[in-house]
Amino acid sequence: MGKIDYLEGSEHQKSRAFSPAVITEGGKTVWLAGQTTLVDEEGASIAGDCSAQARTIFALMEKTLRRCGGTLANLVTMTVFINDPRYGDEFVKVRGQTFKDGRFPASALITVSGFSRPGIVIEIQGVAVV
Repeated sequence: MGKIDYLEGSEHQKSRAFSPAVITEGGKTVWLAGQTTLVDEEGASIAGDCSAQARTIFALMEKTLRRCGGTLANLVTMTVFINDPRYGDEFVKVRGQTFKDGRFPASALITVSGFSRPGIVIEIQGVAVV
């Protein structure tokens, strides 16, 4: 498994649940495709619900990473796309709850005009080192 070190973030960076840089050594790199969802893990509709979509996407990413020999703890960077800037703080809260140990991936948060299907409000892609 690769070694992952997190550069200490400023108070602002910590409050926004991301690291300014993540340093890796060894391991294998896993490039995660962008993930979206309109249903939660039980199949219930979560169309238009940013928090529910973010939580479900993180759960799906976790499952994919487990298949690769890792977990979300191996995620070193993510690019997050939202279709409304008002979802930014909502997403940051979910990310903080997901990475409870404060070892946050580096991240970009980008607002886009739309997604491939109505009801999708967020997409997350990432890179992990396992």
